[in-house]
Amino acid sequence: MNKQIHELSVVELLRGLEDKRFSSVEVIKHYLDRINRYNGELNAFLHINEDAVKQAEAIDKLIASGKKPLGIPIAVKDNFLTVGMPTTAGSLVLKDYHPRYESTVTKRLLDAGAIIIGKTNMDAWAHGSSTETSQYGPTLNPWDLGRLPGGSSGGSAAAVSAQLVPVAIGSETAGSIRQPAAWCGVTGFKPSYGRVSRYGVIAMASSTDSPGPIARNVEDAALITSIIAGADPYDATSSTKEVEPFRELLKRKDLKGVKIALVKEYLLPTMRAEVKTLIHNAAAHLESLGAKVEEISLLDPKYSIGVYTVVMRSEVSSNLARFDGIRYGHGRARFGDEAKRRIMLGTYTLSAGYYDAYYKKAMTVRTKIVSEFENTFKDFDAYIGAVSPGPALKLGATKNEPMFGEMEDILVEPSSLAGLTSAGVPCGFVDGLPIGLQITGAQFTEAKILDIANLYQKSTQFNKFPERYQK
Repeated sequence: MNKQIHELSVVELLRGLEDKRFSSVEVIKHYLDRINRYNGELNAFLHINEDAVKQAEAIDKLIASGKKPLGIPIAVKDNFLTVGMPTTAGSLVLKDYHPRYESTVTKRLLDAGAIIIGKTNMDAWAHGSSTETSQYGPTLNPWDLGRLPGGSSGGSAAAVSAQLVPVAIGSETAGSIRQPAAWCGVTGFKPSYGRVSRYGVIAMASSTDSPGPIARNVEDAALITSIIAGADPYDATSSTKEVEPFRELLKRKDLKGVKIALVKEYLLPTMRAEVKTLIHNAAAHLESLGAKVEEISLLDPKYSIGVYTVVMRSEVSSNLARFDGIRYGHGRARFGDEAKRRIMLGTYTLSAGYYDAYYKKAMTVRTKIVSEFENTFKDFDAYIGAVSPGPALKLGATKNEPMFGEMEDILVEPSSLAGLTSAGVPCGFVDGLPIGLQITGAQFTEAKILDIANLYQKSTQFNKFPERYQK
């Protein structure tokens, strides 16, 4: 049966363009039509590229001349600077802000021939795990319009889940790619800290921010990661390690010789039994593929909540100090409540008399977390666990819950604090809502983690999309 354009993966779209089965213009028009039809109810996109069709026409000319640009649409989270489109970071402070330069991630995508079809909704300043703190209204979950899509990259995850775009870019400070991908039933990939440049990304916590793809499948995520990764002279924290052709390295037929850890402490006492069952089922499936899975103990993730709360809010207070209403057009009074809370707490923890008691102690525990993971990866290739304690929560769940994000991201915060790489893939359903499995590895083992995740995904039947948006 022939698939419709929106049912095709990035890899399939590239084959179709190469075989002249459709043009880049046809692909872009198809997705623009879907965005026009469905975005009103989802609020996944904040801005649409008015020049997308014109850019696709130019791409088609390049293809006709024998060149091989991507020619596909891609959505970008609205905290990446983009010339020609506004960048708001989901905040009224940056309402109508038009950047004067391009982020490294978007520039590399444009140079590869991708077409940025629009900018996606997000928690304001990436503060949250729901997209409910966006000052432009919440994004809704395509699986259930009464539920949250996760965050802060919720707009990107919802756009891919509803098949409004084949792939999107998100950013993760502590779960903000993997968690919304899990709640929306798609694939989220967090590269190692430093693997992808942060230049031109509006900073949240500079020591953990990691841009990465949200995609239909692992293969697409691998392809996009190879494009956006690599050293950047504009980002001193970017790694100089060689970028591998990750998609071409997805070769595993089995997992013989692979050792995977199942972390006992990540099966939380408060976690629903159905979610625990899905994680144990995933472990059993990995074993059936040839892997050796062993249960281990790591530091209780509740300690990561404390560390992340202090470190992140301290860095937030520093990073948001630049938005003074002089350079960006709107005053600090336009900050939302969540941003104000984080600025105040961060300023407090960095102040004289409290720095040693909070920030310094948090950094000491962070070092212990990093060391524990280093020891773990001496014996194991990866560890697994749930991405989130449960399925997507209902709209309004964040109300009067100032620690909502930290609690929902409890299982992915340790890996973010340590700068690890991790793939989040669907592993089943609870109450008809998707659940995500994280497969996490040591820094700069992207090729290994993507290979394991790809084999798991291709040998299971959980990579599905909401029926409401199939047509």
